[in-house]
Amino acid sequence: MRSEWLILIAGMTAVTFGPRVFPLLFLHRRTIPEPVLRWLSFIPVAILAALLAPSLAVVDGRLDLGRHNLYLLAAVPTFLVAAFNRRNLFLTALVGMASLVLLRQVL
Repeated sequence: MRSEWLILIAGMTAVTFGPRVFPLLFLHRRTIPEPVLRWLSFIPVAILAALLAPSLAVVDGRLDLGRHNLYLLAAVPTFLVAAFNRRNLFLTALVGMASLVLLRQVL
């Protein structure tokens, strides 16, 4: 039983650190072309969008893009603040929370 846990932990460690360490080991002395760097810069935004879209558009297990979806409505001013103020994450989070609270009070 104990050896199974150690194998499991070793496997999880390899899966977690492998994708981080191997690129560093193989690419640290190479120059990455500019188009590849530009393409890689879009990956965090794409991942964030993929994580946010379902939680904003799906309410109670069904797609809701109407005016009663408070999360989607609160996302609009939040995204605007995030787009124009990219350095202050606290302000973006504050606008998102305040928008949701205000929408719950009004609607």
